[in-house]
Amino acid sequence: MTGFDLTRLLAERGDERYDLHARHLNHQLPRMLHTLGFDKVYDRAEGAYFWDRDGREYLDMLAGFGVMGLGRHHPVVRQALHDVLDAGLADLTRFDCQPLPGLLAEKLLGHAPHLDRVFFGNSGTEAVETALKFARYATGRPRIVYCTHAFHGLTTGSLSVNGEDGFRDGFAPLLPDTAIELGDLAALEREVRRGDVAGFVVEPIQGKGVHPTPPGFLRAAQELLHRHKALLIADEVQTGLGRTGDFFAYQHEEGVEPDLVCVAKALSGGYVPVGATLGKDWIFKKVYSSMDRVLVHSASFGANAQAMAAGLAVLTVMEDEETVAHARHTGDLLRSRLAALVDRYELLHDVRGRGLMIGIEFGRPKSLGLRSRWTMLQAARKGLFAQMVVVPLLQRHRILTQVSGDHLEVIKLIPPLIIGEREVDRFVEAFTAVMDDAHGGGGLMWDFGRTLVKQALQTH
Repeated sequence: MTGFDLTRLLAERGDERYDLHARHLNHQLPRMLHTLGFDKVYDRAEGAYFWDRDGREYLDMLAGFGVMGLGRHHPVVRQALHDVLDAGLADLTRFDCQPLPGLLAEKLLGHAPHLDRVFFGNSGTEAVETALKFARYATGRPRIVYCTHAFHGLTTGSLSVNGEDGFRDGFAPLLPDTAIELGDLAALEREVRRGDVAGFVVEPIQGKGVHPTPPGFLRAAQELLHRHKALLIADEVQTGLGRTGDFFAYQHEEGVEPDLVCVAKALSGGYVPVGATLGKDWIFKKVYSSMDRVLVHSASFGANAQAMAAGLAVLTVMEDEETVAHARHTGDLLRSRLAALVDRYELLHDVRGRGLMIGIEFGRPKSLGLRSRWTMLQAARKGLFAQMVVVPLLQRHRILTQVSGDHLEVIKLIPPLIIGEREVDRFVEAFTAVMDDAHGGGGLMWDFGRTLVKQALQTH
């Protein structure tokens, strides 16, 4: 038999998946997965669930870092991609105007009526890169202010406004941008008074640690920026499209109207990468000021038909299924049930977030026995206890979660927006069982903790 047969290829070589990654891709990924016992073999997925080759069901509370807003393989999005492929469109000719990009832009802007135009790229970091370039050109100023611990992407421009040293180390020189603490309005004012700030880029809820902006901060920052002729850039790559219980997270605060808004992740439907930068008319008209500048900022695969069809299908499903309201209701339920456990477990210090973006923070216990174990972990490496919770959630309860950043004792929940009370019950019951085990003072969980300590010490 000749020709390409995907089904046959996967059947013949699918079992090589971890070896192939170790040889040809990032060799640390399979190493990390083997160490944690996360080296599962998932054969299929649907909605908020995976199944392994033995038919065991796993609950996804990670959603591909937020990409799978509608879960995996939503039938409407899947059909839209079949339809656009079957249509045989004259896509990416570069010298025409296809209808799908205009239709998706129109639909997106309907959720941000103060904005006028859209640039389509291929990812969240590209959406941020676009916003940085547009802000600099439109204002004629060189500098962007960002927040410590922010994550805006890993390409060079986005990395320049990434507030985490672990991502920046070794990649200098970067752009001369300036970090402030999240919520520090006085620091922002000091920077914009210098007269060289093009804009302030901010996540309405920081992904690392799940920290919402303080009440009133975005509105005050916007007024300050506009007074000094600088722009407010909202990075909604993870928080947008219903994640926080509003279509955009900045909409939680009345009167906030960013000049530029970055979206990606969930707009893809989990199929075709897409990023979008929404902005005001005057900004786009400055960038694209003449026919000579028509391609001054572009993307080879931006606005391709498959991505546009996926985005249109996603937004239609969200309207038809009232996904935003559902995420708000389910998120409130999950957060309230988890918050009720704070007084029950001394290792559990806080539950915060909005909608279905929830942070669970652990902290130093009061009792002597637990405190000695906690101190042992902290001395080896901060963040090991949160990892101790994530691992049994997967190994014993078949629930996939993540630690919300390096050296953080925080678990972040960003499940598909379609989960309901069944999934809330399952997660809370599993989390309670893990917390009971941790507070029991012994058992497999603390044995695993000692293993993590040895591995952490070996890497120093």
